Amino acid sequence: MGADEVIDYTREDFVQSRQRYDLLLDIAGNRSLSDCRRVLKEAGKCVLVGGPVGLWLGPLPHMMKALLLSILSRKKFIQFIAQESKEDLLFLSQLLERGELAPVIDRRYPLKDAAKALAYQGEGHAKGKIVVTVRGRTDAKS
Repeated sequence: MGADEVIDYTREDFVQSRQRYDLLLDIAGNRSLSDCRRVLKEAGKCVLVGGPVGLWLGPLPHMMKALLLSILSRKKFIQFIAQESKEDLLFLSQLLERGELAPVIDRRYPLKDAAKALAYQGEGHAKGKIVVTVRGRTDAKS
């Protein structure tokens, strides 16, 4: 997709590197905002796609801290929230039908194991989507 570098957070700790970035796309949300800020160049930007869930207020404290850090510094934190439209979904469905796009599915669960699916999703290590099948056969991995 044109990125100069992709970091696998499960294999390397990008904060320990001396490398500094113009743009950081944080899709895991498993590092503190301070860590992300530390690796940005002076006018760098960090796009937050995911974040910690939190107990009572969900991701709100994380989002508020990101906003505050952005106000106080040239380093900016930008919240990314997808806004799908009917046209976007139709376009994606056409790509799927033509075989030009294939979703990455980590695991499949039957509806009776929905609690297990949610627990697995909550661990934060899925390498794709987690599918809960309402009817029909599934190939659930253990």
